[in-house]
Amino acid sequence: MSLNPLQQYFRQPKIYVRLPSQGVYNSPGTIQGDINNLPVYGMTGMDEIIVKTPDALVTGESTVRVIESCCPSIKNAWGVSVLDTELLFTAIRIATYGNEMAVTHTCPGCATENDYNLDLTKITDHLSSCQYDNKIVLQDLIIKIQPLDYRQATEINIKNYEMQQKVSQAQLIEDETERNNVISKMFKDLSQIQIESYIACVESIETPNANVTERNFITEYMRNCDKSIFDAITAKIEQNRKTWKFQGYNVKCAECNQENIATIELDPSNFFV
Repeated sequence: MSLNPLQQYFRQPKIYVRLPSQGVYNSPGTIQGDINNLPVYGMTGMDEIIVKTPDALVTGESTVRVIESCCPSIKNAWGVSVLDTELLFTAIRIATYGNEMAVTHTCPGCATENDYNLDLTKITDHLSSCQYDNKIVLQDLIIKIQPLDYRQATEINIKNYEMQQKVSQAQLIEDETERNNVISKMFKDLSQIQIESYIACVESIETPNANVTERNFITEYMRNCDKSIFDAITAKIEQNRKTWKFQGYNVKCAECNQENIATIELDPSNFFV
């Protein structure tokens, strides 16, 4: 088969990134190549169409296809750790549109809308410098936690979204008693989803006699452990999330000179579109 004479004009890597997770928390076989020097390409025209498809964005399917298209070293984007996905989103955005992103921010002091061009490399620098603290020592237990992978995070987000939609619909129930009963049950279901996400973040529990990794044993323990232990585990998980979350940009209002914080949500539904 002859070579395509247009091959020399195919897209080339625009930037190279280091995965914050160092590959530790990605599923086996997810990545091939150098995790410290991962090539990132800009989106194709087809990729841009994909990320504008609402249903595919909700299910995560479009995000997975775009990651695998723009990062050929990633063979299964569903298995990528959430520690890496936000950096990949940002790197793909930079490779496609450049380092700056236009953002409109409303000043809380005077309600003036200001337009800013924010440097996305500050996000990649922040994520690249973060460390994931995965160990909790409680009495004679050593509990290791792990971040969710993209499939787990997407499934939990879908459950949350669907439940919140049901809560909104329940607000329309005219009978107050019935409405309150329905909403109360839904909030219990939302709490259960949150608990499931915490359980999924427990990788192993080491006792003086065994190192437990079986998911059914860990789930049973998490549902039956003392509140103080459960709270310590969830606090560590939330502490890591806070550490990894980019806190935003310092900006100044052109009208009243008030200094504010402008944030960018690294959500593919608005980050790429």
